Amino acid sequence: MALRSVSALVLDGLAVFEFGVICEVFGIDRSADGVPNFDFKVCGPEPAKPLRTAVGATIIPDHGLDDLIGADLVAIPAIGGSGYSPDALDAVRRAADSGAIILTVCSGAFVAGAAGLLDGRPCTTHWMHADRLAAMYPTAKVDRNVLFVDDGDLITSAGTAAGIDACLHLVRRELGSEVTNKIARRMVVPPQRDGGQRQYIDQPIPVRCSERFAPHLDWILTNLDKPHTVGTLAKRAHMSARTFARRFVEETGRTPMQWVTDQRVLFARRLLEESTLDIDHIAEQSGFGNATLLRHHFRRVIGVTPSDYRRRFACADSDSAATA
Repeated sequence: MALRSVSALVLDGLAVFEFGVICEVFGIDRSADGVPNFDFKVCGPEPAKPLRTAVGATIIPDHGLDDLIGADLVAIPAIGGSGYSPDALDAVRRAADSGAIILTVCSGAFVAGAAGLLDGRPCTTHWMHADRLAAMYPTAKVDRNVLFVDDGDLITSAGTAAGIDACLHLVRRELGSEVTNKIARRMVVPPQRDGGQRQYIDQPIPVRCSERFAPHLDWILTNLDKPHTVGTLAKRAHMSARTFARRFVEETGRTPMQWVTDQRVLFARRLLEESTLDIDHIAEQSGFGNATLLRHHFRRVIGVTPSDYRRRFACADSDSAATA
């Protein structure tokens, strides 16, 4: 579908940052940068009636709930409490039934749940609320370990800034990498932080990685094409293999070779998007050595083959990419 119209739902208890994320991605005119404008509407139970936010300020929507119906995307930010307006829930259901994509940020998943949209479906929310969401909607398949979950016409994000990842992912899915990159550049955020096609798992260098360990990860990232083992990496770090492996898991949450493989996949993904190199050369440059191994790990992490991914997300000229 073409993503042209976006309606954001606001209710009492609105969280302003999560609402701001939706506004930042979909509500700002970036046509001067070559980004198509969205028909963006802020919708509440009663137009022109102030709604309380979670920080002691109010917001006044210009549009009513009827403007949710017919929108290509209905975006639901985090909203505190649980006494959601029955009319709002009905409007969300009607919007979904009419073909809208429903996107929730953080605890906005509870609004989707109250509207009956999470039943039997994979989803996520902030890790602090994940157990409660699973308890309230026992048929929902709540994943606590991802930044967001893409289930087609339902996209749910984890806490706060993960909403940026979910919104940019949707733009990428519907409008392509070039538009996404332009929006992300203006927002000064990475266009995509993670890997996976339906469920995007965060795999960059850990934010809290210690200063002493970070140089080891930096070196690996600039030498992904070289063969690596735990033994060779440990030797370079002047540690025993056992100590290095233990420290690596403490710093990254992954074993050394798991982390290296994932970073190779992420690098291969960038080459698929940004270059017209053939699969064999991408396999060499990313450290897999051969196309068969690249395809195996790429499909495991991203969920599609490298060729399928390139056809959908390549920024390079499509004819050149297809030839490659």
